[in-house]
Amino acid sequence: MFIPPTADSKVHRITRRCIHFLLLCLWMSTCMTLLRFLESNQQIQQFQPPIPRRDKGKQVQTNSSSVISIHDMGISEEEWERLQKALDWPGPDQEISMLNLSTSPVHSTFSIVGLKESYKVGENISVTITARDHNKNLKRYGGDFFKAKLFNSKLKASVYGEVVDHRNGTYSVALLLPWEGQAQVYVRLEHSSEVVQILNKYRESSFPRSHYNGHYEGPGPQKNRISEIVQCNLKWGADGSWRKGDCCCEYKDVKTGTMWQCERPKKLSCDNLVHHSRGGLENPLNPFEKQLFTKTLTNVAISGDTQTINVHPNAAGIGMVIYQDRYNLKSNVFSNKRIKNLHNFGTVSSGKCFFALGTKERCISGMTTPVPAGFYLKDVWNYFVCNTSQFSSAQMGNCLKNKIVYLMGDSTTRQWFEYLERKVPGIKRMDLHTPRTGGPLMAVEMKNNIIVHWRPHGVPLRFTKMLISDLHYIGNDIDEIAGGPHAVVVFTIFAHLVFHPLTFYVHEVAKIRQSVVALLRRAPETTVIIKSGNTAGVKNIFQSDWYAMQQNTVMQEMFRNIDGVIYFDVWQMTSCHYLRENVHPGPVVVANEVDMLLSYICPA
Repeated sequence: MFIPPTADSKVHRITRRCIHFLLLCLWMSTCMTLLRFLESNQQIQQFQPPIPRRDKGKQVQTNSSSVISIHDMGISEEEWERLQKALDWPGPDQEISMLNLSTSPVHSTFSIVGLKESYKVGENISVTITARDHNKNLKRYGGDFFKAKLFNSKLKASVYGEVVDHRNGTYSVALLLPWEGQAQVYVRLEHSSEVVQILNKYRESSFPRSHYNGHYEGPGPQKNRISEIVQCNLKWGADGSWRKGDCCCEYKDVKTGTMWQCERPKKLSCDNLVHHSRGGLENPLNPFEKQLFTKTLTNVAISGDTQTINVHPNAAGIGMVIYQDRYNLKSNVFSNKRIKNLHNFGTVSSGKCFFALGTKERCISGMTTPVPAGFYLKDVWNYFVCNTSQFSSAQMGNCLKNKIVYLMGDSTTRQWFEYLERKVPGIKRMDLHTPRTGGPLMAVEMKNNIIVHWRPHGVPLRFTKMLISDLHYIGNDIDEIAGGPHAVVVFTIFAHLVFHPLTFYVHEVAKIRQSVVALLRRAPETTVIIKSGNTAGVKNIFQSDWYAMQQNTVMQEMFRNIDGVIYFDVWQMTSCHYLRENVHPGPVVVANEVDMLLSYICPA
């Protein structure tokens, strides 16, 4: 006999199904939790790649399978695409595992195209570089990191040449002949394309090549003061890329969003972090990769045409160089009035290069840096962009009268502080009870009301032990400056960030840019100068010039359309000088850099 179902029986069946479904979900959840626990026990000491924020913007895939969102970097998708084009670097389409297939500095050569018996000042010579592997075979792809210059040791003269990669194993350089006398070409292979591939891989990886120390101090169990030192590092990405022990104490900067984390101390709380210092370096290279970085293959001069080039005077003379179609020069910088009587003297890179007769313009913001930007002669940097001067001590004092100069960044801007401290008459360093090299530092000259500050940027920073409270992010410090015609803001942020992903560098620059724009909006007469990164003496997995060069590109691109900002490119000055490359250039280079700085502060 069929009994039709009642409403109550339907409810009971639905309830039983729900209970079964919930029990099944609970069982699956328990299994997944147990599985994650077992996996975490096996991997607790490993460094994990950042996990993406799936709900916030386009995702950026890095070479190590790490994923960072555009939102994390603080820029638009359009800007990221533009940066990717500017940073594009060719190379092998697969990882090379045989040393003899890498670029050989012994078998790679350069030649001067159409070498003549003599030239005139202002002409160019064209140099072709041919890359070969250790089997003497022509390389079929580009990506080698060559550097080139023209020099005369007796005249203490040199000029930088930009290397253009044709992506087929050949490269070209157009070298300007800016001085009268003799000159020689010098080309060196800093890194093979295979090494650049490795540099790029580890830059974007989660492997922490640089470690840092957090110094904790506070009351112990017996009310005596105790201290602990633990490892610290950057947290970049949703879950970070660095894990250590019972991780972690986290310190997030409210304005920039930058997250710093330290291993949790055993006895003290996270609130007891007092000092910061650099830690050890950890080399990620495997045995084969280490072979590619050996001194015999890194930063080695290659052979080529060593004939002396004879350069005779040019009856017309040579003025400033205005350069390159590809830089899209602004009409307010190079007007028709300024470029009359132009003489084309050849092609440099992908655009035309000219020299103009007559007096150079005043040093102002908005001027594009050409290649070459200038040249050394008798140890004096002759700047093509604008009218610079060599400042005597008295002239330095007059230039800086009633000025407050804020120098921010790293030890390369500290070199400028120390130079002004030595040269400006009557200026004295104040005792701020801070480390002499770690800072912050301040010098004052009472008669002319001159104040010069120097402060290091925030973590990550490889300095000796100093108070964590003295390490400020550049953007935050700029937010605290009122600005005005008396204020000069100079910053650099390069050398200490080469240990970390480029995506993080983009994030830091974006935050600084935001603060600079706000400063110039409230005080448009403020002088704002960006100092580029230097070339460095170290050419390894930690501090390669290739890293710094890519950072320079990011900084230039991200500030290209910001009116009122001066981009002070010292890359060429530190790359082509006869002194051995050093992240801290010698006194001759620093003196020329400061003269250029003062020429922008007090344009003639």
